[in-house]
Amino acid sequence: MTKIEKFELNDGTSLPAIGFGTVNVQGAQGLNSVLTAIDAGYRLIDTSTNYMNEGMVGEAIRRSSVPREELMINSKLPGKAHEYDKAIKMIQESLYRIDIDYFDKYLIHWPLPKQDKYEEAWQALVDAQKFGLIKTIGVSNFLPEHLERIIEKTGVTPATNQIERHPYFNNNALVEANKKLGILTEAWSPFGREINDVLENETIVKLAEKYGKEPAQIIIRWNLQNGVMPIVKASSFSHQKANLDVFDFELSKEDIQEIDALDKGEEGRVEAQHPNEYEEFD
Repeated sequence: MTKIEKFELNDGTSLPAIGFGTVNVQGAQGLNSVLTAIDAGYRLIDTSTNYMNEGMVGEAIRRSSVPREELMINSKLPGKAHEYDKAIKMIQESLYRIDIDYFDKYLIHWPLPKQDKYEEAWQALVDAQKFGLIKTIGVSNFLPEHLERIIEKTGVTPATNQIERHPYFNNNALVEANKKLGILTEAWSPFGREINDVLENETIVKLAEKYGKEPAQIIIRWNLQNGVMPIVKASSFSHQKANLDVFDFELSKEDIQEIDALDKGEEGRVEAQHPNEYEEFD
């Protein structure tokens, strides 16, 4: 099994350098994917209430031969539960669905600034951590202005900020803003999902040939060398294992710059979900 490096968080927690994502991973097929991912060596499983698969993740935990304490389970607070009391209840309900006593990591899924209740939601996460419901708390899709507000309001800095990041939308300014605050950046959809061709991009393919690796491995390595934890997804066991086989090479500075140059700015977002505009109330 590949030895996975770790990231150290601002609260003293250690996280595996690569997590397994479960968006659109559901049902019996999804259960098999999560089980094979655990067998491949993944220990951080990333889900969300809005992925509609927390029950499946819980079943994978129960069926896996890996002890619960060796797994790190992350979920996310949906937009409809930003009010303090709703947030506390939602966290508890998610724990019941997965059938675990605590979340290793839990995030606010989107800031929803038009709703303007994310300060309240963050306070709920801060308190839920004190109650023992969550080990590590963080956010997702938060911009610097959102981060500054919750830190000023509560005095608590998120440990992680999970954001869209792939070669067509490298989000480097936000990555640097996170670093200045001592927040680890996580990358969701590091391969750009199915709606773009980043894995077939000429530059990525050329670098894969140069290093004797797969295009996905090049993108994962690009994230790691930028101090970013990628949340990857693959259905086949062979691809799951390959996505962890990235600790035996390094991209040159010039290679990283070449990948950075693929950025398309706002046009590169996979679903045009700008954090100041996107409304997630389902």
